[in-house]
Amino acid sequence: MAKKKKTESEAPSSIRTPVVCVLGHVDHGKTSLLDKIRGSSVVDREAGAITQHIGATIVPLDAIRKMSGTSDAVKFDVPGLLFIDTPGHHAFTTLRSRGGALADMAILVVDINDGFQPQTKEALQILRNYKTPFVIAATKIDRIHGWRVQENAPFMKAYAAQNERVQGMIETKTYELVGELSEMGFNCDRFDRVRDFARNIAIVPVSGITGEGLPDLLMVMVGLAQRYLTENLALSTTGPGYGTVLEVKEERGLGTTLDVILIDGQLNVGDDIIVGGERGVIETKVRSLLLPRPMQEILTEDRFERVKQVTAASGIKVSAQKLEGAIAGSPIRVVKGNREEIIDEIIHEMQDIQVTLSEEGVFIKADTIGALEALSKELEEHEIPIMRADVGPVSRHDIVEVSTIKDPLYSIILAFNTPILPDALEALADQAMGHVHLFESDVIYHLIDDYIDWEKETRRLIHKESFEKLILPAKITLLPDCVFRQSNPAVVGVRIMAGKLQASVNLVLPSGKRIGRIKQMRMGQETVNEANQGAEVAISIEGPTIGRQIDVGDVLYVEIPEHHVKVLEGEMTKHLTGDMIDILEEYTKIRRKEKPFWGK
Repeated sequence: MAKKKKTESEAPSSIRTPVVCVLGHVDHGKTSLLDKIRGSSVVDREAGAITQHIGATIVPLDAIRKMSGTSDAVKFDVPGLLFIDTPGHHAFTTLRSRGGALADMAILVVDINDGFQPQTKEALQILRNYKTPFVIAATKIDRIHGWRVQENAPFMKAYAAQNERVQGMIETKTYELVGELSEMGFNCDRFDRVRDFARNIAIVPVSGITGEGLPDLLMVMVGLAQRYLTENLALSTTGPGYGTVLEVKEERGLGTTLDVILIDGQLNVGDDIIVGGERGVIETKVRSLLLPRPMQEILTEDRFERVKQVTAASGIKVSAQKLEGAIAGSPIRVVKGNREEIIDEIIHEMQDIQVTLSEEGVFIKADTIGALEALSKELEEHEIPIMRADVGPVSRHDIVEVSTIKDPLYSIILAFNTPILPDALEALADQAMGHVHLFESDVIYHLIDDYIDWEKETRRLIHKESFEKLILPAKITLLPDCVFRQSNPAVVGVRIMAGKLQASVNLVLPSGKRIGRIKQMRMGQETVNEANQGAEVAISIEGPTIGRQIDVGDVLYVEIPEHHVKVLEGEMTKHLTGDMIDILEEYTKIRRKEKPFWGK
């Protein structure tokens, strides 16, 4: 690649590229916005059209000048902008939080037609917590009814081309955003009305489809970096490089490589580096550095330029030996005489994964630390405990371990965007491990939704099965003129006054004394196993003689074992009908006359 001629307006080597984090609600157009800038189509390649990893794109200063029409006479120190495109779904709150900590500045993307959503407010809180300067990109202005497109035009030029009604809608929608931000404690206005960008947040109306407003957005970001961040950026260009691993990849001719965001310092070919791995830290030496072409997204780039050195901030592909087992999301550090200290720092960061584990729960696996934390957060919100959480592919060992879990609701593996190894598939097919359920997806919210749907249905079936095994409350009376046999066994017609009468249950008098057991039930000419309130059936009763122990007109109750009562009064109450609940209360009063805590 030919070297670009340096002009007086270009950045000196002592200023690093500022990192810009792009945050916002799902489907509000974050990736489309970057696609318009870099002329790529990353959004079409992402699973579910939602960014699932933190991607990185360098937009050099000369490209920003060209898009915004800014003259070379206007001097800028920053060499460009490094955009990080964060996942948009709310399950990725943890990753967005890391993005907020990592970024020098941020663009908060808000659909001007939808306004602030819960995820947008989460992002605002993160930016506030990390004191990250940010700009609001009010997207999708081209979807306002009646909008006249002015391809790639600055906002004011596009605004001037609209009729009064559309201009009025823009004003209204912008001030609705201003009002919502004000309620959350932020001072803001449309960018062309802001005089002090340190005190007021700029709202830039844009379209990621038509490019309208993008020149303004880019220049506002560069201006912010130039005016308020240059001193901080100047302090971060020398010294041992450190960063974060975005992705671990197999590349033809290179073997295992790392896609890395270099956050600070320098990284050189030949540097000793330490990175987090599945079995501790990995120590190796940089064999080659591959830089994606400007305006290309590192996760999808397939052509790279080999370089000897890279300076923060930058997205870079690192080739080295022994990278098998490296973990995406782990820190990467250059070693300069402080090896033990760096190892301790990396181990501490790797162990400090924000996942709350329980003694029992599901097993989650993911391809990155951030995704693992995101899964954990989502499950925690749904009160689903996690027993174990690991980064890496699903193996046979994982299947065998989960197969030992007795609770069917927890013999689960949730796998996000991580391979299922062949030996794991063989283990899943093994009938001895048939109760292990594996859920996999490359879109987190699909994975969570699929599991929750399955969990609800499985819980319903378990309750149904348990309910069917319980002896249910019932109250019957012996009908007149319906004594068909007095004893051995007694056969008599009865009416079910309340509840559900089942075959093979014991019957008791109102005193609580057991008088016999139902051997068989018939309704008409058909033998039945149960009958509900209001039904009249003939029953055969082993034990009593009609006219002695019991007689026509007597009321009898079904005898319910004490442990069944505990279940019925506890977790099964919602499955009982009103008349069942009434009879259960009557029956427990009978039992609790002598034992007040019976069945409790």
